[in-house]
Amino acid sequence: MLSKEQARFFFLGGTFVVSVVFLAMTWHSIVKEIPKQTHEENITPEVIAGKRLFDENNCMGCHTILGEGAYYAPELTKVYERKGEGYIKAVLMSPVAWRGAAQRKMVAYEMTEEEANNMVAFFKWVNEMDLNGFPPEPDESLQPD
Repeated sequence: MLSKEQARFFFLGGTFVVSVVFLAMTWHSIVKEIPKQTHEENITPEVIAGKRLFDENNCMGCHTILGEGAYYAPELTKVYERKGEGYIKAVLMSPVAWRGAAQRKMVAYEMTEEEANNMVAFFKWVNEMDLNGFPPEPDESLQPD
């Protein structure tokens, strides 16, 4: 059985050791792993402009990306892979509200060619991130016949 002084030392020593391990793992993730997984060397001015447009148009008000956002409209993390550049540009540049497969309307943003290209660059960069298998592939056995 530990004395009161030993228990205090055990608690404080354990807290210190766990804190140091936590800080070391955090530093390793931020400095080594995140840049490698996100390919930050591929961030171009077009990608930055696309992200800015994504935020200004409140796309996360309806969509999710990287698991964050609303669940009203489709997940956009792998939209570049699923739909391709032409489809994305057509939706963003459309002068009429776009109606997808789920029959939900998307705002007609009527983006310019440059704005649509910037959004495509942003979606392409997100698509190329190493997300450790996120989002998972859909289970085809759960799809209705």
